[in-house]
Order: sequence, then structure tokens, then C-alpha cells
Amino acid sequence: MKIRVGFGFDVHQLKDKHPFVVGGVTLDHHKGAFGHSDADVLLHAICDALLGAANLRDIGFHFKNTDDRWKGISSMILLKETVKLLAEKNWQVGNIDAMLCLEAPKINPHISAMQENIANAIGISTEDISIKATTNETMGFIGREEGVVAYAVCLIEKT
Repeated sequence: MKIRVGFGFDVHQLKDKHPFVVGGVTLDHHKGAFGHSDADVLLHAICDALLGAANLRDIGFHFKNTDDRWKGISSMILLKETVKLLAEKNWQVGNIDAMLCLEAPKINPHISAMQENIANAIGISTEDISIKATTNETMGFIGREEGVVAYAVCLIEKT
């Protein structure tokens, strides 16, 4: 059996009165992530981890932020498309471990819904998806609520 690991990172600017979508869940907050798509920082980091593990470049290569096809699109669609790219190369997702770094809002109440969304998009169990969150202890652009960061690692297996 052949396995690989991948690492993903994403960052998005936060703007007042903008939707804040994380893990396919719209959070109730006065600020939200800004980007070409729905700016779901968690899903973007996961996509990059998966693509990297399969040696398929990165999310920007496949879903360019200059392409109007992806303007305002749900990142759940990007995740599903990423999984299709892996399947074309005979890879399947083993597990995902992700970390969000932001000051607010609290993520813990939404983790189960995020896991469900991601599991349904990928076709794996919620037991294979770990999502954690931390703050930046009020330091830097994260601490000032100017941005949000996500990290993800994954394991993929050759089918």
C-alpha cells in the first residue's frame, strides 16, 4: 500500500459586514473572510494539503483567482473537485487534521457541522476529520482580527 502526507496553509483578510464561511458553515460574526471564492480558509488549506500529497500542485493552479468561473463559488465545490482530481490519479483520502487560528468567533460549537460538511464532500467518516482552533493571544494581524489562518495535514492512500 502506498501512502502520502500533505500540508496545506491558507490565509484570508477579514472585512466588516462580510460573510464568514468556515468549513462550509456560515458563522455569525461582524467580520468575514474576503476572497475570490467564498474565502473558506479551512477548505482552502485542506484542498492544498490534498493536492500537495498527490503532487498535483496547489489550489491556485487548479482554481485561479483570475477565473470568473470560481468567483463567489462555494469552496465545498472546490473541495469536491479536488477529490475528483485525486481519484483520477487513484488516490483516496485517509484522514485530515486541521487547525484554525483566529480570535473570534468561537469555533468549537461549529466543529461537528464542519466535520459533517467535509466528510460528505470527500466521502469519508467524520471520525477521519479533526478540526481544532486556537487564538493568536491578541498578537499580530490575527490578534487584531484583520485576518484568519488555517493549516491542514492529510494522509492519502493509493487505491
